[in-house]
Amino acid sequence: MELTPEQEAISEVVRDFALEEIRPTAMEADETETFPEDVWDGLADLDLTGLTVPEAYGGYDADPVTYAIVNEEVAYGMLAVATALSVHCLATSCIASFGDEDQKERWLPEMATGRPVGAFALSEPHAGSNPAEMSTEARREGDEYVINGDKQWITNGQRADVIILFAKTDRNDPSTVTQFLVPGDVDGLTVGEKEDKLGLRASDTTGLHFDDVRIPAENRLTPEGRGLSAAFDILTGGRIAIAAQSVGLSQSALDIALEYAGEREQFDQPIGDFQSIRHKFAEMATRTQAGRLLTRDAARKRAAGADDAAMAASMAKYNASEAAMFVTNEAVQIHGGYGYVTDGEVERLYRDAKITEIYEGTTEIQKKIIGRHLLE
Repeated sequence: MELTPEQEAISEVVRDFALEEIRPTAMEADETETFPEDVWDGLADLDLTGLTVPEAYGGYDADPVTYAIVNEEVAYGMLAVATALSVHCLATSCIASFGDEDQKERWLPEMATGRPVGAFALSEPHAGSNPAEMSTEARREGDEYVINGDKQWITNGQRADVIILFAKTDRNDPSTVTQFLVPGDVDGLTVGEKEDKLGLRASDTTGLHFDDVRIPAENRLTPEGRGLSAAFDILTGGRIAIAAQSVGLSQSALDIALEYAGEREQFDQPIGDFQSIRHKFAEMATRTQAGRLLTRDAARKRAAGADDAAMAASMAKYNASEAAMFVTNEAVQIHGGYGYVTDGEVERLYRDAKITEIYEGTTEIQKKIIGRHLLE
């Protein structure tokens, strides 16, 4: 699947940025659990924080394939940064797709510049894979909605000043899920402490607690009851982004392991000369490329509005995330003891890879979606 000259150029620019600006910050960011804000500002300088903002509002308005390419290359530098970017872009996608003209003009131009940062609040402590069971409620009172409830696993939770919230207008009616825009500084909103995670430690993942939060009715993004279908549509693009990030993570682990295998000697020769190691690389590279091709196929189908775009996105995320786990595991094995200690990069990549099988729809959910498309 060939890229256009423009896409090739974007890939090269973002890869250079990943190597020169993102990766050097990765180890310290992981150790200190601190998001590299200077890197975020660099992404904004490259117009990447406006990837899903229409040009009319100052954004880049990337096509789905270009969007996938950027996610892959940013993740090549650090998955936590790529995740923060893709969630910000989910938020701008929601406003661009479902907001009215006033909402777009109010929020998108500034968000395209990277500030304010966006968050996407769908999951709850007891309603992750089944969002229809959410209990957060936005009750209409005159010209306002009053929000009560809790959200969990929110990327950019502490950094965000714009929250795309999904809540029921009637807590007892699953058909009333609606999408809202909530400013991060509203009274009654409490941001939880950062989760202490296995990987993705530079990303601020938090809970959000809404206690009689009042927002104007004009902050509703979808008609009442249309929020869940809107979420699923946006998440198709989100899953393509996670698939692309999985590919970038795999490619990073593969490249680091290749370099190590050429330098590390055992029995008077580089370990890369041993057939057992070469076989590992053959499978690592094949799985990485398969994930890349599935991801770009899904992106092209989404761009074309194909009927099977959602299934293709699930296939890409399922395959690429499992490949990321396999490739990073093999990279650790190739490094031996050096791969197990925190001084090296592959240990971090291995820890980061696991989340790709979980967030924005677990592997099991992707299989369910694929099976439904095939059999129903």
